[in-house]
Amino acid sequence: MFGYYGSKGIVLKEETFEENLGLRTEEGEYNLMAQLLSDNSHIPVRVSIFTGTSKGSDLFSVREFGNDCILYTLDELIRYGDVLNIIQADERNRVVERKEVQLFDDKSFREAIINAILHNLWVECNEPIITVFSNRIEILSRGTLAPKQTLEGFYRGRSIPVNRKLSEIFIQLHISEKSGRGVPKIVETYGRSAFTFEENAITVTIPFNWINKIGNKVGDKVGDKVGNKNMTLNATRQRILSEMRNNPNVTKANLQKLLKLSSTAIDNNIAFLRKNGHIDRIGSNKTGYWKVIDKN
Repeated sequence: MFGYYGSKGIVLKEETFEENLGLRTEEGEYNLMAQLLSDNSHIPVRVSIFTGTSKGSDLFSVREFGNDCILYTLDELIRYGDVLNIIQADERNRVVERKEVQLFDDKSFREAIINAILHNLWVECNEPIITVFSNRIEILSRGTLAPKQTLEGFYRGRSIPVNRKLSEIFIQLHISEKSGRGVPKIVETYGRSAFTFEENAITVTIPFNWINKIGNKVGDKVGDKVGNKNMTLNATRQRILSEMRNNPNVTKANLQKLLKLSSTAIDNNIAFLRKNGHIDRIGSNKTGYWKVIDKN
């Protein structure tokens, strides 16, 4: 912790840092904040990578970060995002120079990681979970919105910190700001449907923007067909596919509640997915189920 503060040009005083950072309980014992900032915190944050689009696919690798000061863990996670974020050569409609396209928006990823660490309900002794699939990243933090936080205020960036002291430290170190731009940045890029609110967790889904599959020709016609029709789906349609993979019996009413969209919006997105061969309905509307068709 002293090293991290020093790298930001801030010198902590031995005599006062524990009190200023709120590292002890009223009884004088080190508290959870002290554990989070310790160089031997015993708090890991894992990144699991699956080969397919669900946890039913093969597990490719698991990277474990943490067990030391949470500030360094945060930096490691953000740097690992740079490793995952493949820069793709887009030669569709190329005239002279090819375009370089990120697999996902790095700024949205950074804000999602910071929020997951900052607003995680650490008192329950559960760390955030980061899962990488072939078409998206899911960043799950424990807990829900702060008691005085409204959903509309959340989307607009009116931040009410769950961990107030940790929030003060992040602001002091210029990791985050009081401007509350993190959530609006994600919403601007991927829409409100990038956020899923469960009883005890909040998940941010960051879809991948694959330009071409390996083995496809990159000519104008083929490239456009693969890039626009088969590969590029907005965050809402990615979420619908994800929910159907995880629960083939999910209903339109369920989807409407999960994605916080109107029934018309759900119907339109499902119609698009069916028309373009991403899903099929097996059986009747009442007793059937959804089949997700992976485009290999």
